[in-house]
Amino acid sequence: MSFGWTGMRGGGGHGAGGRMSTMHRGRGRNLAVLRGLYPYLRPYRLQVVGFLFALALGAAAVLAMGLGLKYLVDEGFAKTNPALLDQGLAALFIIVVVMAVSTYARFFLISWIGERVATDLRRKVFDHVVGLSVAFFETTKIGEVLSRLTTDTTILQSMVGSAVSLAIRHALMLVGGLAMLMYTSWELTGPIFLIIPVVVVPVVIYGRRVRRLSRLAQDRIADTSAFAEESLNNVRTVQAFSHEARDRESFAGYAEDAFNTAIQRTRARAILNFAVIVLMFGSVGVMIWIGGHKVLAGTVSAGEMSAFIFYALVMARSARGLSEVYGDVQRAAGATERLLEIMAVEPDITVPDHPTALPDPPRGTVTFKDVTFFYPSRPNTSALQGFNLDIAPGETVALVGPSGAGKTTVFQLALRFYDPQEGVVMLDGVDLKRTDPVEARRRIGLVSQEPVIFAANAWENIRYGREDATDDEVRAAAEAAAATEFIDLMPDGFDTFLGERGVRLSGGQRQRIAIARAILRNPAVLLLDEATSALDAENERLVQAALERLMAGRTTLIIAHRLATVVNADRIAVIEGGKILDMGTHAELMDHCELYARLAALQFDPDLTLEHLIEARNAVH
Repeated sequence: MSFGWTGMRGGGGHGAGGRMSTMHRGRGRNLAVLRGLYPYLRPYRLQVVGFLFALALGAAAVLAMGLGLKYLVDEGFAKTNPALLDQGLAALFIIVVVMAVSTYARFFLISWIGERVATDLRRKVFDHVVGLSVAFFETTKIGEVLSRLTTDTTILQSMVGSAVSLAIRHALMLVGGLAMLMYTSWELTGPIFLIIPVVVVPVVIYGRRVRRLSRLAQDRIADTSAFAEESLNNVRTVQAFSHEARDRESFAGYAEDAFNTAIQRTRARAILNFAVIVLMFGSVGVMIWIGGHKVLAGTVSAGEMSAFIFYALVMARSARGLSEVYGDVQRAAGATERLLEIMAVEPDITVPDHPTALPDPPRGTVTFKDVTFFYPSRPNTSALQGFNLDIAPGETVALVGPSGAGKTTVFQLALRFYDPQEGVVMLDGVDLKRTDPVEARRRIGLVSQEPVIFAANAWENIRYGREDATDDEVRAAAEAAAATEFIDLMPDGFDTFLGERGVRLSGGQRQRIAIARAILRNPAVLLLDEATSALDAENERLVQAALERLMAGRTTLIIAHRLATVVNADRIAVIEGGKILDMGTHAELMDHCELYARLAALQFDPDLTLEHLIEARNAVH
């Protein structure tokens, strides 16, 4: 599986600029991909057997009507036997009841199987995707992933719950009808074997085209969903920059592309159906003409001819039905291909076969030893180069430096979102590569510059830090983060819905929810990523006080551009070009680190003119 990596943002980050690239889109050539569904059908073998039995029973009942028709015409009408008509009516009622019962069982069982398989697939895909590495989400449109998770599984549900049933039924009726034709009259059946290739060839040729267009149509729908998801998630930015008209135009382009591709697929399916109907029913007409002459010549009985016509029409109807269903099956094959494609993506960060246990209780030591790291999108430029940092339990270390120096990369590696190409990153003396990443991350708390607030209430958002926390523990964490002062004033208190991405909260309130979450987690190591840089003075004071309570007694690593927030750190590491240029306290660095002094001058000297600021900034960079 290949992925298109995009360019990186400054500051050591690695998000994609603009629209993110999409997953590689393979093109299968046949229906063999549907075999990938077998593991999802296997647990429901009993239901599948029941469905097949009901399907066979219903098909047998229909085919039996042809024999009854032959017998009725030859023995009833030809010999003027009224009693046989009574028997025929009774037999018809029995067949109708059998057909009704079998149809009910067939429809219920296959619909249940379709819903069950679709649900299992959604769960499997989500379980797999949520465990993929961060790099996957930075290079793949979330809208496309959601399209595969919803639209493609719905297509499969429709295919398994409907199209498959119809396809098997039509195929069974086609084969059964042919067998009954041969049983009824070999003389009339012979020409059919000359006609079958004429019908099959266009089905095969156009079937491939339908499948290719079906996959392409699903890709276009995924593009449309991805664009809509990105625009709506950032609707405030869209409106702030008066970008509505441009986004409407772009979405219209995606939607029209999807429409045009769908029309091409529909046209191919229509041509396929047209060809099958003309060829199949035309062939039936020819066979009836031949059979009619044989009846007139006395070589075939009227009952045989009636049964022959019945079975010929059954075959024609089944062939037409197969041509229609074939398009749905081809579409499902495209959906299956897309789902199996995403399921085939392997995470870069995995649990070792025999993970090393972290020491208990946690100590809170973090060590970077000779770490060199390249982002996959910049294989020729190192984000960190020979990086060394040893943080003791309970120590507060700040990382400062110009944008792109590698500060964010340090956090990414500490959380093991990536593994370094050289060197080791250790937590409590254990190489992160040798331990379970989930267990390692449970010892780390993160408060970022833009905290994530989920579309839920305050209880759920704070409890995200520790799922088994009681309500009293959640409230205590909120109080420690100075969050109760605004949560209690909300209409429903902690039960208040905070809105999509916390839109009902201010920046400072969102930050305090995130701090409460970290307090509840009670991590051994705390990562603060410019947690106050976007706040006003009043909110910064409240958040800083909450952070100080959170930092007490635990190892803390801080990224900060605002040096006023880190002047009291135990140590400050000045990073430039992926290396630690100098380290010490604020006072020490002011004395002997020119870069730090220049950074401080940019922020602390009120007498600097604009020209001085520009000169100082150019000197830093």
